[in-house]
Amino acid sequence: MDRVLKEFLQAPYESIPEQVLDLARAAGRRVVAIGGGTGLSTLLLGLKEYTENITAIVTVTDDGGGSGILRREFGILPPGDIRNCILALADTSSKLGELLSYRFDAGSLSGQSFGNLFLLALNNISGSFADGVAAMHKILAVTGQVLPVTNHTVDLEATFADGSRVVGETSITAAKKERNLDIRSVRLVPGAVEALPQALEAIEEAELIILGPGSLYTSIIPNLLVGGVADAIARSRAMKLYVLNVMTQEGETEGYSAADHLQALLAHGGAADVCLYNTKEIPEKLAARYMPEGSEPLMPDITAFRSMGVRLFGGDMLSRNGQLARHDPLRLAYNVMLCAETFAHREGALGDYDRLLLRKG
Repeated sequence: MDRVLKEFLQAPYESIPEQVLDLARAAGRRVVAIGGGTGLSTLLLGLKEYTENITAIVTVTDDGGGSGILRREFGILPPGDIRNCILALADTSSKLGELLSYRFDAGSLSGQSFGNLFLLALNNISGSFADGVAAMHKILAVTGQVLPVTNHTVDLEATFADGSRVVGETSITAAKKERNLDIRSVRLVPGAVEALPQALEAIEEAELIILGPGSLYTSIIPNLLVGGVADAIARSRAMKLYVLNVMTQEGETEGYSAADHLQALLAHGGAADVCLYNTKEIPEKLAARYMPEGSEPLMPDITAFRSMGVRLFGGDMLSRNGQLARHDPLRLAYNVMLCAETFAHREGALGDYDRLLLRKG
């Protein structure tokens, strides 16, 4: 098989049999991706092209929109981010994906996603949120697994630069905009909640741990505050990759440099060996749309990152849809795996499989 693999590495990518590519994905790196929101689901959508061994660990502090309503009315953990991550990894027909993403636009269900209601029903049938998520995996033939970081109900509390405190994700964002103050730190309320054991096990077994992209204070950091997560990441011998956002975010990180993002991550228990950042210039017209909200492109300073012991790896990862300045799923995943190949090369047939998939670009 090694000789055959070597031959495929020299052959045109289009000539490689699909079953060989399936074998390569089955032998792919054990990846743990930690975050929430659109950033994490975007990453997962591309990442499944390179490995089947994916665990997404998702924050559960969301209290807005349809997820917030279900959380308040039924006591369920917020399902929205979990739903989006499952759909990103699912092998579903376009019609089923459209159904699960459908939002009602009238009546008492206005604004609510059918996928959220589906997960609510599975939660009630299964007896716990984590079991309901596991049931959804089976129904949708998910590549890898999606896990809530904890089974406990928690809220996020932010302390601002003036010492004031605000509880709740949506309230934190609103207060940040209103007061124009930097967030000094965030914590969970209550603080003593333990991580899902399967999440800690996945971190322990990972070959690559990815933090981001996504909202710094409300998608990435809350996971690190759950008991056991930061310690498990620190103990892990896996390569730790921080994916820097394309731009600063209104209501969270206006005025932040790339180094400020990393410093906040490290101050809350995060870790990074390498920071992956976008090198593609954002078109002037697109950047102008973000000016009223104070969002600006992020470009790391090599000296600042080096002083924190973090290497840099850049690549063109910008979406070409022209509407939003965000990562493209396939470009992001390619650069993640290319970065891993560069800094944490795997030997033998596993390395050959990695390079085979990277030829897709």
